[in-house]
Amino acid sequence: MKITELLLAELDREGIGIRKTLERVPEGKNDWKPHPKSMPLGYLATIVATIPAWVDMVLNLDELDISPPGGSKYKPQEWKTRRDLLEQFEASMKKGREALLKASDDRLLNTRWKLLAAGREMSNQTRYEAIRDGVLNHMAHHRGQLTVYLRLNEQKVPAIYGPSADEGKG
Repeated sequence: MKITELLLAELDREGIGIRKTLERVPEGKNDWKPHPKSMPLGYLATIVATIPAWVDMVLNLDELDISPPGGSKYKPQEWKTRRDLLEQFEASMKKGREALLKASDDRLLNTRWKLLAAGREMSNQTRYEAIRDGVLNHMAHHRGQLTVYLRLNEQKVPAIYGPSADEGKG
């Protein structure tokens, strides 16, 4: 089995949990945050919805500076309705899947990708490692944060890897 096939299968499995989580994000609370140092709910939900598209960036750019001179040109698309958020997610999944479908195992294992912050190298990994660490693991991390936000907003937390207190099945 090719590595790209394994990554596609994992992206699809994780996508199920993301979709279930995003379906519960409350509307009208985009500015809510549990602590002054926390990111707002709307921004966190956008990150969770758009992380799958990061696969495309890892495969098609050689590096990314998250704090470039003059500031980032990336502005996350704002959403007002849960439907808008889910549409962002579906587009993101499509973009990530398409990038993986075009990738070769050779590119994943034998070419490197760098993450920079203000020109300083934060990581330098094979593209496979960058997808595992910077996309898939990062996606699970932020989805976990989002489920805490759901709980604190009296929303039901979906079962993802196993039962939740609100749902008996995974």
